[in-house]
Amino acid sequence: MKQVYTSFNDAIEDIKDGATLMVGGFGLCGIPENLILALVEKGVKDLTVISNNCGVDDWGLGLLLRNKQIKKMIGSYVGENKEFERQVLSGEIEVELVPQGTLAEKIRAGGAGIPAFYTPAGVGTPIAEGKETRTFNGKKYLLEEAYTADFSLVRAWKGDKMGNLIYNKTARNFNPMIAAAGKVTIAEVEELVETGDLKPNEIHTPSIYVKRIIQAEQEKRIERRTVSSH
Repeated sequence: MKQVYTSFNDAIEDIKDGATLMVGGFGLCGIPENLILALVEKGVKDLTVISNNCGVDDWGLGLLLRNKQIKKMIGSYVGENKEFERQVLSGEIEVELVPQGTLAEKIRAGGAGIPAFYTPAGVGTPIAEGKETRTFNGKKYLLEEAYTADFSLVRAWKGDKMGNLIYNKTARNFNPMIAAAGKVTIAEVEELVETGDLKPNEIHTPSIYVKRIIQAEQEKRIERRTVSSH
């Protein structure tokens, strides 16, 4: 049995100033919104955050950004967040932009215990500056180091009390690899079930990666609503 929390504030209590966090999600899909809200309330600062993007101005990681709680953001996409863009251009936040496939692989490698790998993405661009290159079969590759984090925050559709997780459709995105790459993984789930209720073949994240689990209230925002004119 893993520790099942009823308070989001308690679940993130030991996240301190200066921590490195990985946060699941893509846009607003599959983000651990309640854990993020708890961090906002806690006021923890000087965070290094590794995530695909930084939410939107008034939701998700955008709330931490607005409160100046993020010192460094590592991601692949500035996205719909005007405050993120403003802080980047004004030099108020340190940013490391990584090609999306490289970001995914750096996280996956960290979770797999692989310290570095070679990739062709970014060769001949500013991303390659200061990085080791090597030629394989006549083609240049960059050496990229893996990412790990002090804490990983993820969002799942279903979880059992052992910490096994299932994600729903595109909410799966970065969550499984991020769950594996944190020293302490905290999962908020929409539905918490008893151990044995999940079918083993449907589990995306095995319980071995998850340290804490908590059932989440649902507030699924849409990043950009598109409707048909017909």
